[in-house]
Amino acid sequence: MPVIESSYRPPAVFRNYHISTIYAATLRSIEVEQERERIELLDDDFLDIDWSFSAKGSADKVLVVMHGLEGSSKRPYMKGLAKHFSRNGWDVAAVNLRGCSGELNRKFKSYHAGATEDLEQVINHLLSKNKYNSICLKGYSLGGNLVLKYLGEEREIPFQIKAAVVVSVPCDLYGSLKKLQETRNILYARRFLGKLKTHLLARADKFPQQISREEITACKSLLDIDDLYTSKAHEFENALTYYRENSSRQFLTNIKHPTLIINAKNDGFLSVNSYPIKIAEEMENLFLEMPSYGGHVGFLQNKEVTYNEARALEFLESRLKL
Repeated sequence: MPVIESSYRPPAVFRNYHISTIYAATLRSIEVEQERERIELLDDDFLDIDWSFSAKGSADKVLVVMHGLEGSSKRPYMKGLAKHFSRNGWDVAAVNLRGCSGELNRKFKSYHAGATEDLEQVINHLLSKNKYNSICLKGYSLGGNLVLKYLGEEREIPFQIKAAVVVSVPCDLYGSLKKLQETRNILYARRFLGKLKTHLLARADKFPQQISREEITACKSLLDIDDLYTSKAHEFENALTYYRENSSRQFLTNIKHPTLIINAKNDGFLSVNSYPIKIAEEMENLFLEMPSYGGHVGFLQNKEVTYNEARALEFLESRLKL
């Protein structure tokens, strides 16, 4: 399938990578009703889903949304998407990955970019409701990598799953780590590092035999965090093994469901391997859209709805009509 030419033409101020990224993450204000549901997982842990229900009444279609690194269902990009889709007749299940709903999860492990077993359990939970004829997936950044990996792994995917849209996806995890180490991204890297350390310090208080506060405070980079915790807690040899085994790029050629990737060309978090042009050109169901602007999970417009929110609704509804 040819690469899609993007129609995104932002206001001049939002053509700046930093302004688009920072404004969307910190200054955009969205109000949307959410109702929390807790799912008990097979390993005796839990996930919290924040639901936004269709404003048009009972819906037979649902959008499952996965957030990015150290995000949650309360992030503006999650709430904006939920508001837009619920206004247009969809139920929206905004998933908080383990430990991201404001309450530490029960296990020492938490979430990572390839934890597709948790997404699978969320989908099975939705199927148990026997309500939805159509399930679509949306993922942002780390959550987008997770969605692509889920769709491309060797598994039997329920027929109710129809299509997916992913945004600002680091298809090459190690490549994105190296981009975050660049000088222009130092503030983002420091912010992620600070949030991850805070998260881990709380985990150290609960699991002092498995990780210490001293080890955490000694970490100077995201790579250090992934070497110390993410890899070990989730049974990978080290950070590089974790990145290699969970990067979604290697799973793209196996994807059978219509899937749209929206990665801005000026996204400073993404390496060249996150723009799988040749793969998309050779596949029937993989669509790649690369707007010149958008930053990382930005895509702002002179309207309440962002471009990626409007584009996701357009793409997914067009797939359901086929």
